Amino acid sequence: MKSSVKAAATTLPIAAAASMAFAPALALAEESSIGFGIIIPKLNEFIPALIAFLILWAVLAKFAWPALTGMLDKREAKIKDDLDSAEAAKLEAQQSLEEYKQQLADARREAAGILDEARRAGEQVKADITAEAQSQADEMIAKAKKSIEKEKVAAIADLQSSVADLSVSVAGRLIGEDLSDDDQRKLIEKYVAEAGNLNAN
Repeated sequence: MKSSVKAAATTLPIAAAASMAFAPALALAEESSIGFGIIIPKLNEFIPALIAFLILWAVLAKFAWPALTGMLDKREAKIKDDLDSAEAAKLEAQQSLEEYKQQLADARREAAGILDEARRAGEQVKADITAEAQSQADEMIAKAKKSIEKEKVAAIADLQSSVADLSVSVAGRLIGEDLSDDDQRKLIEKYVAEAGNLNAN
């Protein structure tokens, strides 16, 4: 771009000067046939115009074209910098996107791990509660069996006492006389032993 601008800056004035130099000759050659002699400059007017044009071209070549090419160079450098910045921003955005995807995948894996751990902990708590409830139930059943056995023994003892009293009373009535304490004791012990044998059976 820079070389094309410089080439245009040097060839454009030369081409213009050449066309202006050959224009009067061509115009004089065609004056008789076309009739444009009115607009063609005369030689004494053409030389000052050519000198003025060459001075103007030299001034432009000295001051304007370097400024213009410098401005174009700066514009080209700025565009290049902008393109480089855009490319760097694109690469950074792609890198940030990849990092975000990696972080998202890590977060998903961590969440899955937490859920699995919570599930295992819940199952363990459930198993512990079930075991504790079973243990308490077994303990309550054992206590109930002991209490029932104790009540059974007490009821049997009470029943034996009642039966012994009843038996002594019936025996006294059947015999028709009161038994002595020793006789009563022997009779009761005999009856209790028989009653115990019957319960055992």
